[in-house]
Amino acid sequence: MNFKRVLMVVLISSCLILPAMAADPSDQLNSAGALYSKSVDLANAGNYSEALEISDQALAMNVTSLVPLIQTNRAGILVMLGRFEEADAAADVALNTEGNLTSVHSIAWYNKGNALRSLGRLDEAKTAYAEAHALDTSLMLPDLSSDTVPPTPAKSPLLWFTAPVAVTLISLICGLLYRGRR
Repeated sequence: MNFKRVLMVVLISSCLILPAMAADPSDQLNSAGALYSKSVDLANAGNYSEALEISDQALAMNVTSLVPLIQTNRAGILVMLGRFEEADAAADVALNTEGNLTSVHSIAWYNKGNALRSLGRLDEAKTAYAEAHALDTSLMLPDLSSDTVPPTPAKSPLLWFTAPVAVTLISLICGLLYRGRR
């Protein structure tokens, strides 16, 4: 009789404790990463309003390691929506994140340049584009010698596989860090 009671207590305890233990931080990372990827896809398809909404959902998950990547993407989306001041601010958030984020920072500088260019702040835009190019020489810099023409909606300068690769790498790093704490 006692064995059955003990078994029942163990089963009930397992049902209550295991779900709490399963709430792994990497699940939140993967969810935020999936939202980020969806946002990039929507932006590349020209659905900027929906892309911004999904991007904001990813930011709301507060996954610190993804904030610079998400904010960089948001900056580009906000430029396409004509919300240049907000785009400049989003790029600044990404740029103020320390770490070896060369690719993220290069695109953030580029998106900042697009926002500043559209605001008519050409000297600052030139500086931002120069920073972007210094970090990634493969970025095509716009010709600023003519009148200021806001950038036309275009696909993200990130390659199609960049988002899944970034999410995978961040997931692996967080998984290793999480295991190292145990």
